Amino acid sequence: MNTKFDCIVVGAGHAGCEAAIAAARLGLKVLLCTLNIDNIALMPCNPAIGGPAKSTLVREIDALGGVMGLAADATYIQMKMLNSSKGPAVRALRAQSDKREYMDYMRNLIEGEQNIYLRQAAINELIVEKGAVTGVVDEFGIDFSAPAVVLTTGTSLGGRLFVGLQSYSGGRLGEAAATGLTQSLNKNGIKTGKLKTGTPPRVDGRTIDYSKMIVQPGDEQLHFYSFRPGRPVRPQVPCYLTRTGEKTHEIIRANLDKSPMFQGLIEGTGPRYCPSIEDKIVRFAANPSHHIFIEPEGLNTYEVYIQGFSSSLPAVVQAAMLQSMPGLESAHIIKPAYAVEYDYVPAVQTRHSLMSKTVNGLFFAGQINGTSGYEEAAAQGLIAGINAANHVRGADMLELDRSSSYIGTLIDDLVTKDINEPYRMLTSRSEYRLLLRQDNADARLTPIGYKAGLVDDAQFAVFEAKQAAIEQTLRQLSAQQKQLLKRPEVNYNTLENAPQVADDVAEQVEIILKYDGYIKRQQAQVEQSDKLEKFRIPDDIDWSQVKHISGETRDKLSKIRPKTLAQASRIGGVKPADISVLMVLLNSSNS
Repeated sequence: MNTKFDCIVVGAGHAGCEAAIAAARLGLKVLLCTLNIDNIALMPCNPAIGGPAKSTLVREIDALGGVMGLAADATYIQMKMLNSSKGPAVRALRAQSDKREYMDYMRNLIEGEQNIYLRQAAINELIVEKGAVTGVVDEFGIDFSAPAVVLTTGTSLGGRLFVGLQSYSGGRLGEAAATGLTQSLNKNGIKTGKLKTGTPPRVDGRTIDYSKMIVQPGDEQLHFYSFRPGRPVRPQVPCYLTRTGEKTHEIIRANLDKSPMFQGLIEGTGPRYCPSIEDKIVRFAANPSHHIFIEPEGLNTYEVYIQGFSSSLPAVVQAAMLQSMPGLESAHIIKPAYAVEYDYVPAVQTRHSLMSKTVNGLFFAGQINGTSGYEEAAAQGLIAGINAANHVRGADMLELDRSSSYIGTLIDDLVTKDINEPYRMLTSRSEYRLLLRQDNADARLTPIGYKAGLVDDAQFAVFEAKQAAIEQTLRQLSAQQKQLLKRPEVNYNTLENAPQVADDVAEQVEIILKYDGYIKRQQAQVEQSDKLEKFRIPDDIDWSQVKHISGETRDKLSKIRPKTLAQASRIGGVKPADISVLMVLLNSSNS
C-alpha cells in the first residue's frame, strides 16, 4: 500500500479541498482523507456562496489561485449583488448554487490533480516525534507518513447531533462523527473546546405554495467571483420570501422545554450572527415576525432550503412551525433541522501561517479553528495548503497582514483573540474595509498568488492587462472628466467621450476617482499601523520577566506570543499603556 506522502489533508470540505489542491499544485504528493468520499465539498447548510464580507473572501481566494470562485461561477443558479445601491466597500456578490453540481465540479478538480490520492477513512491518531508531526493512523490501524498534516475536520470532530431532546453521535446528518482524534490532539499538548452550530429543515418544493410568497429574482447584469475570463452565463431561478408570525412564535415558546439548547444539554456556544429561530424569538421578543427565505438546492431536485429557520426542536414541532407560515401550510419536511456540537481547537495555539505552535508541521483550517461558513473555511484551507507546501520545501511561510486582505484579517483575529463562539467574517471586523473591497482583490493579491506559485502565467497575464488598462484610462481622462466622475450621480458609462473599456476596468476607474480622498485617508492609517508592525518582538522573549505591565497582560502575551507590536496591540485586554511600555523596552534592547 502507498503510505508515504508529502502532505496529508484530513477532511474534504471547503477547507480540505482548497488545502489539497493548493498543496498538490505546488508539487506535493497529497493524501486527502474523508469520512465519506461521496460528500466532497458538501454544502451541509445553505446552498450558497458569498454575501456580505464573504464575497470578498471568495474573490481573494480566486486572486491567490484558489478554486472556490471558479466552482461558484460554474454552478450558480442565481447571482445577486447585495447592497448594490451602497458604496463599493459593502457591496457583496451572492451565488445561489446547485449543490450537487458544486460537489461534482470540485470532485472533478480534485480527481484531475495527479498529485492527490483520495482515501475514505477516519483518521484517529496523529503520529508525533520530537515535537513534529510525522504522519497519521486511520481507523483501520494503517500508518500514513508525511512531514505536513492539515486538519480540516469541520463539525465532525467529536460531533453530536441534537433533534429535540434526542441526541446521537454524528458530524452531519447521515454521517458518523470523527472519534479519537481529539484525544490525540490533547495528548500532544493541544487544547480543545466545544462549539455549536445548526441547520434548517429541507422541504419538498412541490408542497410549497409560492403564490403566497414574495419572489426574489437574480440580477439581470451578471457579476462573477473569478477574475479569470470565460465565466458561464446560466439560466437563473428565483428564491422566495415569507415570514414567521405570531402563531409561529406561540408554537416555539410553547415548546422551549423540548429545546436541547434551552435545557442545557448543549455546552458549546452557537454562532451569534446566525442564531436558531427559537433563539431569535427569545432574544428579539418584541419583533412581530422574521424574514424566512426559500432557496432551491439545485436545478434537478425539488429539495428546498429554509433559510433563517435553523432549529433543534423536535421534528414534529418543526412541522407545526413551518406550516404556520404563508405558503408553507402543506410543507413536507425531507430532512429535519438539527443542531450539532463539536470539538474545535482555539486558534490562539496556531501561528499566522496556521501551523501549530506546539506541533511542527501540523496545520489547522476551517471550523476546527472556531470559524463558521464555507468561505472562511476555504480561505484558511488555501493558506494552510500553501504553507504546508512551504514547510515541506523549506520556504518562507505566507502570512497575510490585516491591511492586505480580509483573509489576513480573519486569520489575525483567530490567532490573536480568544474566540469562544463561531467566528464569522464581517465587514466591520476590518479597519481597512474601504481598501479591502471585493472589486480590487485581484490588484491586492494576484502578485502574491503568482509569487507563491498558484497563479499561472495565463491568469497573471489577464491581471496585468487589466491593470494596464486601468492606468491608461486614468491617464486618458481629462481633468474635467475626472471631476465629473467624482459626482455621485455620474458613472463611467454616462461620461461623454470617455475611452471605450471593459466593464471591470470602468468600475475600477470610477471607484478610484470617486473615493480618492477616503482611500488616501485609509492608506495613511495603514502607514501609521505599519510603524507598529516594524517593531519585531523576539521569539525567545520571557514575558514573565517584563516589568510595568499587569500579570494578566503578561499571561496573554505569553499565550499568544505576538511577533510585532501591532499584533500585540490587537490582543484583547492589552492596553495602549502596555504597548508604550513594550515600545520603550524594544527600543532600549535595540540600541
